[in-house]
Amino acid sequence: MQAEPKKSLVGLEFEVEIGPVAHGGHCIARTDDGQVLFVRHTLPGERVVARVTEGEEGARFLRADAVSVLEPSKDRIEAPCPYAGPGRCGGCDWQHAKPGAQRRLKGEVVAEQLKRLAGLTPEEAGWDGTVMPAEGDKLPAGEVPAWRTRVQYAVDADGNAGLRRHRSHEVEPIEHCMIAAPGVSELGIEDRDWSGMASVEAIAATGSQDRMVILEPRPGARLPLVELDRPVSVMRVEEHDGGIHRVHGRAFVRERADGRTHRVGSGGFWQVHPQAADTLVKAVMQGLLPRKGEMALDLYCGVGLFAGALADRLGDKGAVLGIESGKRAVEDARHNLADFDRVRIEQGKVEAVLPRTG
Repeated sequence: MQAEPKKSLVGLEFEVEIGPVAHGGHCIARTDDGQVLFVRHTLPGERVVARVTEGEEGARFLRADAVSVLEPSKDRIEAPCPYAGPGRCGGCDWQHAKPGAQRRLKGEVVAEQLKRLAGLTPEEAGWDGTVMPAEGDKLPAGEVPAWRTRVQYAVDADGNAGLRRHRSHEVEPIEHCMIAAPGVSELGIEDRDWSGMASVEAIAATGSQDRMVILEPRPGARLPLVELDRPVSVMRVEEHDGGIHRVHGRAFVRERADGRTHRVGSGGFWQVHPQAADTLVKAVMQGLLPRKGEMALDLYCGVGLFAGALADRLGDKGAVLGIESGKRAVEDARHNLADFDRVRIEQGKVEAVLPRTG
């Protein structure tokens, strides 16, 4: 006999006290009868009315939004973005928190992940749990850093570009994304009619003037005529295989980090914060303290950011082996590291390539 479907609890409201932060912009709370809630748009220590957005009777946990704040945290501010809030854009998790509180909460999430997944305290991991602001985020109070160098816009049925709502395919049309880097905003994606497109990704490289737009058409749709007042590469996501193919301009952008220029192909991975690549290289090198003549492995090496940084520091007698499964990324890494004689990039899965390298 077929079991009866469980009753949906979506829309049910609970008055709860908010506990610790969790991954994905949530905080944990419990109802009076012990039901676990993962609540967004709130902060630890607040008392709120939480409205269930996902879940059914008997579920291990429910997802919810804080729709009314009864006792606010001292870290709460008015979200500067007009599209932030329950049921709105899902792009930013902590716009309702002061910048210092945002960093503290993110640090707590990382510390919890280290403990739960790796069995390490921050001290054992060599980290005191503090998250410092990136150099580009040191702005006057009240200003929002425009840092995101890659933004993927969803397109609604009317051709409006926007961002998806949290855990939803619904599109929140926007006029401007506050955290988009100037090079992205200058492309004017939100001002154009993208009828026939499913998504539009805008990329503004760090350290070069390279700009790229990646268009994903809906089935059977033709690409729109894109007129821009600056050089921009245009790429297309193919319907039949999901591959990204060149329509106009270069098939890559040039990103600058650690004193080197890195070619990153369309669809390739690069950090979206302009200071992130340099910051990560500095942190990794401080942790490793590489010495001349040593050998190093860069697993999941992407386009070779860390492999290049290691090769620079290991010198002519050192050696670096990078392993990466993505064909396009391997091509970029080999191009980016062609000036190093003792760097080798192998394509394949780490678990398959590493055992045969000796």
